[in-house]
Amino acid sequence: MRTMVSGVRLALLAVGMGTLLAACGQEAPEQQASAEQQETPPHPVAVMEAALQDLPLDKSYPSLLRSDDEVTLVARVTGFLEQRHFEPGQLVEKGQQLYSIEPDFYQATVNQREADLQSARAELARAQRDAERFERLLSQNSVSRQEYDQARAELAVAQARVAQAQAALESAEIDLGYTEVSAPVAGMIGLSQINVGNLVNAGTELATITPLDPLEVRFQLPQRDAFELRRQLEGQSIEEIGASLEVSSQGNGDSERLQGHLDFLGSRVDEATSTVQASASFANPDGRVLPGQFARVRIEGLKRFDVLAVPEIALTQGLMGPQVFVLDEDNVARARTVDLGEVAGPWQILRGGIEPGERVIVGDPAGIEPGTPIEPQPFEEDAEELVEDVEQEQAQEQAEEQAEIREVIQEQATGGPTVPADEEEGESTP
Repeated sequence: MRTMVSGVRLALLAVGMGTLLAACGQEAPEQQASAEQQETPPHPVAVMEAALQDLPLDKSYPSLLRSDDEVTLVARVTGFLEQRHFEPGQLVEKGQQLYSIEPDFYQATVNQREADLQSARAELARAQRDAERFERLLSQNSVSRQEYDQARAELAVAQARVAQAQAALESAEIDLGYTEVSAPVAGMIGLSQINVGNLVNAGTELATITPLDPLEVRFQLPQRDAFELRRQLEGQSIEEIGASLEVSSQGNGDSERLQGHLDFLGSRVDEATSTVQASASFANPDGRVLPGQFARVRIEGLKRFDVLAVPEIALTQGLMGPQVFVLDEDNVARARTVDLGEVAGPWQILRGGIEPGERVIVGDPAGIEPGTPIEPQPFEEDAEELVEDVEQEQAQEQAEEQAEIREVIQEQATGGPTVPADEEEGESTP
């Protein structure tokens, strides 16, 4: 009996030890993982506190260059085209003489009208003397009232003839002025539509002048950009808003860049396109940029007000979309999905996902996962410098990886590891 009890006790003891060992075996990996997590040193990375700020935008808008002051010269009188005083493609100045349309004929008409005016004035002087004489005779009862009225009527007719002759002279002088066609604006003149010696009529097109300096550009602003720009104009004039124009040259890949300023911002939104019309002018002294080219207009000083933003380098791609890492009370990284807005230079504007006051990791997120302990570092760098530094590091890493790949390929091609030239020389030297 005692032997049987001892055997039962031994069996129960064995089962208990097995259960204890099994329990210890299950808890050991969890304790080990917890210990490893606690032993992981915090990851030092730059952290910033999210706050509302005003950010300048770097945006451009497509446009088709045009010259609003372009003028088509039209003949105002009928006559033979006697002279052309320019060469096609020439830059002409405002007021410069361009064509002569039979001026001698219209000068003769002016002379005739001057003679008619002199005759009318002489007739007026005679009628004036007769009216004065009949007025004196009427006071002496030497003429009848009818004769006096007749003299006054002839005086009025003479005055009307003088006015008529004066108007005819002025009209003739205007026509004479139209015989010399001058440039109403400065710019580049195109080909002449009429050759010298041909008869032109009033309304005949002669040539076109296209002003090149300054160059005016019209373009369309999205309504949000227009609203923000109008908000800026509350504290400054529209001429203070700078603009630049970039035109790609065809063939050589180069581009021309002109500096200017904003001239006009529309006051209504186009219902069809949800845009607002704007215009800007650019100095183009060399005339290297021509109307009709496609270009992009960049508004300088365009801002977004009271927005939350992080450097672009802080963004990663998560399962739910773009995300950033924020710190909790224990300085542990937590992933947070965000709604992206516009890009403002090195900054990415966030429409949602974080709140002002939260701490956001803005350094390089490589190696950071949810739950990673973080050693916050002050964010004292400029966002643009931070992005440039990370891009340089990534470029250097890519260069090193490519160098390693080339070495492996070379080893496979030669059947062995590559040996530097200096080592080969050292081995061959006795």
